[in-house]
Amino acid sequence: MNNLKNIDIRLIKKYDRPGPRYTSYPPAPAFNSAFTAEDFLQSLKDNNVPGQAAEMSLYFHIPFCDTLCYFCGCNMLITHSRERIAEYLVYLKREMELSSPYFNRNRMIGQLHWGGGTPSYLTPEEISMLASSIKEHFTFSPEVEAGVEIDPRGLTFAHMQAFRESGFNRLSMGVQDFEPKVQEAVNRVQPEEITRDAVEWSRKLGFKSINLDMIYGLPYQTLESFEKSLRKIIDISPERIAVFNFAHVPWLKSHQKLIDKNTLPPPEMKLEILKMTIELLTSSGYVYIGMDHFAKPDDELAISQREKTLYRNFQGYSTHSGADLYAFGNSAISQFNHVYAQNYKSLKDYYKAVDEGRFPTVLGYRMTQDDIIRQHVIMRLMCDMELDKREVEKKFELDFDKYFADAFPKLEEFVHDDLLDLTEDKIVVKNTGMLVIRNIAMAFDAYLEKMIREKPIFSRTV
Repeated sequence: MNNLKNIDIRLIKKYDRPGPRYTSYPPAPAFNSAFTAEDFLQSLKDNNVPGQAAEMSLYFHIPFCDTLCYFCGCNMLITHSRERIAEYLVYLKREMELSSPYFNRNRMIGQLHWGGGTPSYLTPEEISMLASSIKEHFTFSPEVEAGVEIDPRGLTFAHMQAFRESGFNRLSMGVQDFEPKVQEAVNRVQPEEITRDAVEWSRKLGFKSINLDMIYGLPYQTLESFEKSLRKIIDISPERIAVFNFAHVPWLKSHQKLIDKNTLPPPEMKLEILKMTIELLTSSGYVYIGMDHFAKPDDELAISQREKTLYRNFQGYSTHSGADLYAFGNSAISQFNHVYAQNYKSLKDYYKAVDEGRFPTVLGYRMTQDDIIRQHVIMRLMCDMELDKREVEKKFELDFDKYFADAFPKLEEFVHDDLLDLTEDKIVVKNTGMLVIRNIAMAFDAYLEKMIREKPIFSRTV
């Protein structure tokens, strides 16, 4: 499945169009205000009845950053006020206090993630304090997978020690590009030495997995310069590598107007960089998981994909298939019991709700049975790169070919281009088809045409 050599760029370019990343189905634009804080509370109660012991996953959003990266697409806030950060941590604790009476303490936390923003912008003392607060409200599995996103700029060994002593065993670190000219153009000057120092500290402290993020399509990048940066990443030898396509959307993220669009590599060069990236990383021993992700063959992601237990949620690919996800902090999105619930994005609204003793839910969605079926199909295609039609029929008691009759004409183009095999029992993504897996999944999306017609907000698929 990972024999990705001699990639046909012209073929990939053909499928470069806007589309969802499917970290949820339906995609987030389907969320609406008809789903209220009261609906969230009822769903929380329904999902934590006596005897419920299913594993849970927790996400905490830390929105603050020290400086603005011009490429950023995250829900973040730039601040130099330690008081503002301390206030936010108080509200995180109060949000946990609101929900904790409804959780069964016998439900184990199998996965924890702090994202942002920049969680490592907290002081070592704040890291320890927040971790202790979380442990007061939840019961952690001894094998918990605890990950955190860090920025090596401003990072100290004490920060890393605080994370490790708080139980974190995985980390993800943004690199984007080692080329100084590129770093200066996006306002993220990050010398190679501090990245290597952070990796060395994490290994010394016993972190079991390191992920490094790269971005292609940034100002002044060339095929040669990005290959040079990638070879340095390979030399560092992280367990996982994520290589994201830069989505230049200044109409959605106004700070991206600070990037001179004339300095961005043209679409043809971006595709050349993508081709080189995949071929270089896979020939260097990494497994292409799908979308933007690569992992060493003995990493849990690669193992989970081989065993067909891989999963996708708002953190991307995950090894904790189907675990209920409860998220805390502004803009955070929970996913459980066939509902999605997103918190207010603005701190003012988030704080107001918590002050009033309300869950800070602003948007949400309750899935229909059709949503549940389509979510399963899209999930398995995105994770396994194949789909067993008979398994779907058995699970949902339906005739696959009849139920998805509208999808097959859309799939024929992929078959014609030798990206997909359709058999009586299976849909199998062929090697190069992995690069357009989002497009293939889009054939099963019942909302896509309406969403694209009403509000074109999705990033491009390649």
